[in-house]
Amino acid sequence: MSATAAHEPGRPVVLRDGMVLTMDDHHTVHRAADVLIVGERIEAVGPALAVPDGTLEIDASGGIVMPGMVDTHRHLWQTAMRGYGADWTLTQYFVWYYLESGKRFRPEDVYAGNLLGAIEALDAGVTTTVDWSHGLQTVDHADAAVDALEAIPGRFVLGYGNIQQGPWEWATSPEFRDFVARRIHGRGDMLGFQMAFDVTGDPAFPERAAFEVARELGAPVTTHAGVWGATNDDGIRLMHENGFMTPQSVYVHAATLTPDSYQRIAATGGSVSVSTESEQSAGQGYPPTWQLRRHGIPVSLSMDTSVWWSGDLFSAMRSTLGADRSREHMDAHGRNETITHCHLRAEQVVDWATRGGSRTLGLDSAVGSLEAGKKADVVLLKNDASPVMFPILNPYGHVAFQAQRGDVHTVLVNGRIVKSENRLVGIDLAAARRAVEGTVDYLREQLGEESWAAGMNPDIPATKIQDNPYTYTEWDARGAQWKE
Repeated sequence: MSATAAHEPGRPVVLRDGMVLTMDDHHTVHRAADVLIVGERIEAVGPALAVPDGTLEIDASGGIVMPGMVDTHRHLWQTAMRGYGADWTLTQYFVWYYLESGKRFRPEDVYAGNLLGAIEALDAGVTTTVDWSHGLQTVDHADAAVDALEAIPGRFVLGYGNIQQGPWEWATSPEFRDFVARRIHGRGDMLGFQMAFDVTGDPAFPERAAFEVARELGAPVTTHAGVWGATNDDGIRLMHENGFMTPQSVYVHAATLTPDSYQRIAATGGSVSVSTESEQSAGQGYPPTWQLRRHGIPVSLSMDTSVWWSGDLFSAMRSTLGADRSREHMDAHGRNETITHCHLRAEQVVDWATRGGSRTLGLDSAVGSLEAGKKADVVLLKNDASPVMFPILNPYGHVAFQAQRGDVHTVLVNGRIVKSENRLVGIDLAAARRAVEGTVDYLREQLGEESWAAGMNPDIPATKIQDNPYTYTEWDARGAQWKE
């Protein structure tokens, strides 16, 4: 009988004799210790813990016990299109999702993508995920998004957005306010809420209305900032001059900003969600971790979308270290110098993947580290069948460079086991597969086989770089121009 089969609700759990990365304020590492979980919370961390009678014991020897990872920006609704845009640029992504085929998504398609994306996150040890849900064309789409999140036993934050309409329109509608009252209020820390929209830089600052709604609701704003050809310093300046930059603000990518904007973010206490795989391939700009460290801006990590990239934070940590170090070396080589010590270390990116995310989301008192009293979002990396899981000499380096989703042995969220012995628990993958197959079949039928195949490398309308979908305009193919 598997460990999970014997885990009744409320039964204490102890992970025994693992290498424990607490990610506490001192980054305490226990080379051989236990983590005891009682109810929803961590009861104790330390060697040879005494445990209550009947405690379920999980052998963590030879493995790494760490906090559940936190992804602060993932478009879950696009997961049903996994890998479809592997060769896209950001412009092609805009054409497919913002201007053309993304408009065809029904509520059930948002549900299918969210369901699969939420499952994928848990499988990779990501226990908290921000669903940057900018495909919510109607409140029915939003209800479907939350239905999917509530069907999966993870911790989620809904970032409500709508790329087909200006935020000053959808955020001020009575339907939106009703949705927040019905689906968000009273959900506690298992379902958080943000408003997700972008600031165009229009001097009239039409986004003011949405910011005012966010302030009234007490909802943090998450925004794609510093994206080449789409959002820039003007948006940051307008946010700052109008008093809408707060410690809760999350700036996604922030890759093409000037020092002035970074200083404004730093001065107002905001944080940046870095999606390195996306930035270095799609073209938002060079991953900005070097700038963020220079300005003392808090960092979290994110995967953006599975339509392009992988859906796990192991890849995020690995690519972030690679991008930061590559830039540092190339910069030094340009000065005919040699870097002798890496400034960004594996320990820092493991922190960004855990505590960085919990701080960003205002959840740091609840999750992000393994400490007595915190919620039990816990991951065990262990794979006795893998030659890559031994020896474990530098645990942070092992997490960032060696481990992968197949090494995620056990995952607990809020004290509940959701993955055990490298297999998901209580997850109906067959149902998720059926939902996703329904979405793919529907889109192929809607587009036709020729357009479906062409969409993997779509043509680009002949337009100027400053004309982009973030301005919430509509493409007029007949006049080869954007129209309001």
